[in-house]
Amino acid sequence: MLTLPSLHALAAMLVTIGMFVGFARGRLSTEIVSLLTIAVIAVGLYFFPLPHTLPTDGLTLAFSGFGHYALITICSLMIMGRGLVVTGALDPAARVLEQVFKFNLQIGLLFSLIVAFLLSMLVNDTPVLVLLMPIFVSLAARGAMPASKTLIPLNAAVLIGGMGTTIGTSTNLLVVSIARDLGMPHMNVFHFTPIVLTAAIVALPYLWLVMPRLLRNNQTDEVHEKRRFHTRLRLGEDSMMAGQDLSVMLPRLPDDLEFHDPPVGPLQPQQRLAVSGTHEALEEAMRTLKGDVAPSWIIDRIRRRASESGEDIHVVEVTVTADSRIIGRTLPTSGIADLYGVAVLGIHRPKTLLGERDQYSTGGDLRIAEGDVLLVMGLPNAIEDFARNDSLLVLEGTRELPRRSKAVLAGGIMLGTVGLASIGLLPIAISSLAGAILMFVTGCVRFDRVGRALSARVIVLIAASIALGKVMLESGAADWLGQVLAFGLQFLPPAAVLAAIMIFVTILTNFASNATAATVGTPIAFSISHQLGLPPEPMVLAVLFGCNLCYATPIAYQTNMLIMAEGSYEFRDYLRTGVPLVLLMVTTLSILLVVRYGM
Repeated sequence: MLTLPSLHALAAMLVTIGMFVGFARGRLSTEIVSLLTIAVIAVGLYFFPLPHTLPTDGLTLAFSGFGHYALITICSLMIMGRGLVVTGALDPAARVLEQVFKFNLQIGLLFSLIVAFLLSMLVNDTPVLVLLMPIFVSLAARGAMPASKTLIPLNAAVLIGGMGTTIGTSTNLLVVSIARDLGMPHMNVFHFTPIVLTAAIVALPYLWLVMPRLLRNNQTDEVHEKRRFHTRLRLGEDSMMAGQDLSVMLPRLPDDLEFHDPPVGPLQPQQRLAVSGTHEALEEAMRTLKGDVAPSWIIDRIRRRASESGEDIHVVEVTVTADSRIIGRTLPTSGIADLYGVAVLGIHRPKTLLGERDQYSTGGDLRIAEGDVLLVMGLPNAIEDFARNDSLLVLEGTRELPRRSKAVLAGGIMLGTVGLASIGLLPIAISSLAGAILMFVTGCVRFDRVGRALSARVIVLIAASIALGKVMLESGAADWLGQVLAFGLQFLPPAAVLAAIMIFVTILTNFASNATAATVGTPIAFSISHQLGLPPEPMVLAVLFGCNLCYATPIAYQTNMLIMAEGSYEFRDYLRTGVPLVLLMVTTLSILLVVRYGM
């Protein structure tokens, strides 16, 4: 006989619905909805505590998310991801993928989705996404597909891959363990992999071709055309360009790099070439040609002082004002490097001034004019002195150069963290926390910059979802929903029974947690199989699959929250792309289970 839910269970379901509506409507920010949810739980349980608990226990439950291991894990992973970015450790991998994306954007995305899917079958979902996410953010900065159009499909591919083996996620292991405790036979690592592979083939076209079109370009970069800087590129002694014609290297150089008055015949070491391009194009050209766009001695001095002081090297853009000392001078005659210890990498002349004051010295160097924008590299104090003493206006967009000397170290820390978690030697929470600490201790991430790695929106969202999941479980709301499900399934065919179980567990997963869904759903599915005379294994697999169909909300799984800040996603983005994928996977997996087990 089906009974009514307790008042606490009813209240927990209402709070869950209210949180969902708040996120979906988007009138209030994610942070406000999350904090309101925590406040409602805290105040409600203080005045109306759960049976056999004290009012203060309700406060502990409501705020337990802020000290939960899942939050510590995600923050640690964000810090390590920041370490990979600021040290440039992922640049080689990003350049390889960039070449694939340059060949064809769609092929590049397809290749990435397949790699993510295959990796996550044997490695836990979270480390796989942590490794891939900064690469795609870097690719977006290099002009490939925007991160907001690739991270959700990439995350979905990782989650589908993690569903394919018993070791793909910790939730899979939990379901298999509970099923074995209930008396079911042991499932090996690849027991249900063929089913998932088939479903992945069906889902892949949606991830590849449809999902990116459902997502907006959330890039916050300014839409104006990037500044192009004129400079002299000096070839290094060991440059691969030495002894070759310029035409040989052009295919390997950035498309937006332009050579002015290109020389005829083989090039020589230390030869100066007049070029122009964006800051990114100049950096890529220097890396490819092993050259510099400023005198080597000043760049070496800046790097040496940065190493001695522990400061980051900055690159800023400054505008020349009317009373500046350097107007009418060239870079070699300005004395900027000697006076201030900074390097001017290039000069940008606004289009409105081009042709009017393009004055060159006898040596072919551009004379600085009012309104020019200089690209300046140096330590923060030196740049500040230069701007103040020479009447320059510092523009927005200060950029820190990657600390490439720490790149190998940062990559080793990340690989060690992922490896320890993947083989099960340490829990992901412990290994990621240790990795974050190592990033600090070794200087890959500075303590005063940790705020840039963390997202307040993600932190409060995680805390709210953890508190809500605990309330759903301890109030009996999850158990009552299971009873309702069992009562109605007796009238449905096997495929519909499997689909209903999967949808029920999926709802729990997307609004509570994977662990809650697995803990509640597995015994319920096992009991329903006996009541309806159906084999228990496909019913339990329906629970396992449902626990992994966590695409529709950002609170469903920690990887969903990891990409939220990087992609500038809103709750509705997950709904728009995730709900169709959930329906597609539920339909496909239900049919495959019926066929596989002859139901």
